[in-house]
Amino acid sequence: MSSPLRISVAKRTPAVAAQLANLGRQTFHDTFAADNTPEDMAEFLAATFSEEKQLAELNDPQTTFLLAHMQQEAVGYAKLRLGSALGLEEGKEPTGRLEIERLYVRQDWIGTGLGAALMRRAIEEARQHQCRTVVLGVWERNQPAIEFYRRFGFREIGKHEFKVGQDVQTDLILRKGL
Repeated sequence: MSSPLRISVAKRTPAVAAQLANLGRQTFHDTFAADNTPEDMAEFLAATFSEEKQLAELNDPQTTFLLAHMQQEAVGYAKLRLGSALGLEEGKEPTGRLEIERLYVRQDWIGTGLGAALMRRAIEEARQHQCRTVVLGVWERNQPAIEFYRRFGFREIGKHEFKVGQDVQTDLILRKGL
């Protein structure tokens, strides 16, 4: 018997962009609202998760979205980007690299294995594109996520700034070789 959970590459349509915008706003807010001001959160969500921005990201040929559904309901997603320079020294070519720009699951799905399933699928996508490295950024204060990524073999290679509204935060840059 097959699982009712389905993870697939998202179609590049306005309807999927709307679904990603809603899911992105919900999961980011649920994850980080308690640690940010309402003003910074509202500014970030509006700038990052509009339907127009999601459609533009969907249509970027270097970007792939993985969308997880349980029955017909979206419960998680990952945004992957080929050729990422995250964590590279200035002037180095970002070939053979995939960045996991986002990996989020709804709060009611945390602890179910959905995040791990999305991660395995992201790594599979990297291998299908003959990538040698997977990188990602994670907020230095998000200990559960850091531990999750370490379980998959990611190691810290640096730091960079990440802005939520007007608040400049520090993300750790993690890398995994394939």
